[in-house]
Amino acid sequence: MKLFTNFLFITLFLAGCENSEEHLSRRAAKIHASILTIDSHCDTPMEFSDPAFDLGKRHNEGCVDFPRMKEGGLHAEFFAVFTAQGPRNDSTYSKAHQKALDILNEINKNVAKNSSLAEIATTPDDAYRLKKAGKIAAFIGMENGYPVGKDLTRIKLYYDLGARYMTLAHTKNNDICDSSTDPAGAENNGLSAFGIQVVKEMNRLGMMVDISHISDKSFYDVLKITKAPVIASHSSCRALCGSPRNLADDMLLALKENGGVIQICILGNYLKTPEPNPELDSKLKELKDKYGDYDALSDSVKKVVRKEYRDIRKKYEKSATVKDIVDHIDHVVQVIGIDYVGIGTDFDGGGGVEGCRTVSDMKNITIELLRRGYSKSDITKIWGGNIMRVLRKVGEVAKNTKTRT
Repeated sequence: MKLFTNFLFITLFLAGCENSEEHLSRRAAKIHASILTIDSHCDTPMEFSDPAFDLGKRHNEGCVDFPRMKEGGLHAEFFAVFTAQGPRNDSTYSKAHQKALDILNEINKNVAKNSSLAEIATTPDDAYRLKKAGKIAAFIGMENGYPVGKDLTRIKLYYDLGARYMTLAHTKNNDICDSSTDPAGAENNGLSAFGIQVVKEMNRLGMMVDISHISDKSFYDVLKITKAPVIASHSSCRALCGSPRNLADDMLLALKENGGVIQICILGNYLKTPEPNPELDSKLKELKDKYGDYDALSDSVKKVVRKEYRDIRKKYEKSATVKDIVDHIDHVVQVIGIDYVGIGTDFDGGGGVEGCRTVSDMKNITIELLRRGYSKSDITKIWGGNIMRVLRKVGEVAKNTKTRT
């Protein structure tokens, strides 16, 4: 009798757990259906070098396309116009600028040919309208100010083609500011004189200033200059992971004072300090030795390299998990509050963790948020409300600036 009672208790307990998980899953799906959900950063446009790539088709490779966004309950995506840092002279600036224009045009073309599924969005009103119409909102962000070169007029051109934020630098210093990861160290002592003009021009236009990737000094310099709130489109918390790409707690406090938002990046090395992994290091070195300088490769070979890189990471990396993502969200909420945090996956640029490898898995983040007691109101802010607040405020600052002048 005692064995039967124990068996019955265990059976009921396990059934209760299953029902609880099913309940969380259904509740997450219901929440996603009723709110606007936004990912503030993906690098999927790198796939556009393949003329056959179509956002409207479901792909087995990569992380983002419109069908999988539908599956994951993701309503809006910021597609990044990424340009790798290169030499800094008139010739290379012109090439980088042309590449940026090509990517901007490709994003617009790819969305236009899927007009039944998605439209380009440039304002919060666009995003909410498209959500109501059952369409995906395709926002655009510039990743790296490198193609600006030293020509301030290019920023308006990018803006007019749909870009609504620009990451001031990438992995190396440029003429705008210092990077957080340039091996050479600081060059501009933060934001350069030209960088000050860039921030003011972005404020004037209504383009969000993105402080992901830039050095701490550059970050504080930007906050002194900007008249509008800023974003970290894909960064995490340094208190939980020591990467210089992440924001320290004093930076989070300064971001709150500015009224900005940090969009938690779900790339494993920004969520957990990597443990020694000689096997992974060896395989990545073999990949680098095999192909050499990535930036010098043709687009078709770059696509092959990206696939091999993803496969190596998937097989050998000691992956972070969805719980690690929400640990970073928890930390931001504890330090500065629920109004200053969102999600910027960095999908197709290295982002992805166990339990959330593609946009089709996005509800798993919401399930973990629910598991930790976050309310629908909280989740609405995290999944898009906060960054839309910033974009709206940036637009208001630009409108007021134009009115005064």
